[in-house]
Amino acid sequence: MYTNINQDIRQLLFDGTVIPAHPLALNSNLTINEYRQRLLTRYYVQSGAGGVAVGVHTTQFEIRKPEFNLLESVLQLAAEEIDLAKLQRPFIKVAGICGPTEQAVKEAGLAVKHGYHLGLLSNGGLNHLSEAQLIERAKAVADKIPLFGFYLQPAVGGRLLSYAFWKAFANIPNVHAIKVAAFNRYQTLDVVRAVCGSERSDNIALYTGNDDNIIADLLTPYRINVDNQIVEKRFVGGLLGHWAVWTSKAVELLAEVKQCVTNNYEGIENLLAKNIAVTDMNAVIFDAANAFHGCISGIHEVLYRQGILENILCLDPREKLSAGQPEEIDRVYKDYAQLTDDAFVRAFLKN
Repeated sequence: MYTNINQDIRQLLFDGTVIPAHPLALNSNLTINEYRQRLLTRYYVQSGAGGVAVGVHTTQFEIRKPEFNLLESVLQLAAEEIDLAKLQRPFIKVAGICGPTEQAVKEAGLAVKHGYHLGLLSNGGLNHLSEAQLIERAKAVADKIPLFGFYLQPAVGGRLLSYAFWKAFANIPNVHAIKVAAFNRYQTLDVVRAVCGSERSDNIALYTGNDDNIIADLLTPYRINVDNQIVEKRFVGGLLGHWAVWTSKAVELLAEVKQCVTNNYEGIENLLAKNIAVTDMNAVIFDAANAFHGCISGIHEVLYRQGILENILCLDPREKLSAGQPEEIDRVYKDYAQLTDDAFVRAFLKN
């Protein structure tokens, strides 16, 4: 069994924190722009985020294709920048892990090589495998690195998974967290119920990946009846593509949510109203109107407007802004200026 995560990292994970999904900065010839890639990592560190997730959907799954072969580069660059920051606080490094068992185990080895604490295990692209086979795959990867489970919505390559799957997954000893990005209340509840009903409920931190319902996920206590005993679980933080932009505001938002819960939900009405604003912003950035076709490009567009990226290119030429999406981004900037962090970014870029 791979050595477990250290206590400081585990404590932060369970306390709950902001973990942005790290984008990919490209040159015009589709090679990695090392300066901009490192700049992105520094932005997340200085925004007050508690970690980053690298090699995930937002980083573009195409980085694994032989013609690009960028997975190790993005893992290494982010790890180096985090080390260079010489932080006096814990910072969680999460590496995306994909593919069949052999590939996933190999990617876990790369993550360990570069000092990542957890592997975010995607089940995307594996529809030919049964749920039992997916569990065996997860166990093999868990032998290499502590696991962060991942329920990815079907619209962007995920698959539907049963309550039984998630209960079996939660019972794997080296699983420490699960990101739920089902974008669906029923499927989100399946995961929470499964974790509560597992033998390891107290040993798994739940993170929202439901970019369409971020604040409500963080505010909601899930009280599940398990053998006539109520087991309570909460989403303690978020691992989100949406938090790849306006990240310093996301950090403020999570702190506000925690304070609200601690203070007997004082101020919840304002937070619920803010949830609608954040969801509206996400719908535009992620291009929900066009089945999420422009979701990565939408993230890039905000970072480009702020001056962190120098273009919005993706490895897949079909990944681009949809018609009307730039105008919608204009709209949410105007309507929700208080939830954007352009002033923070301007100060950050001057340093």
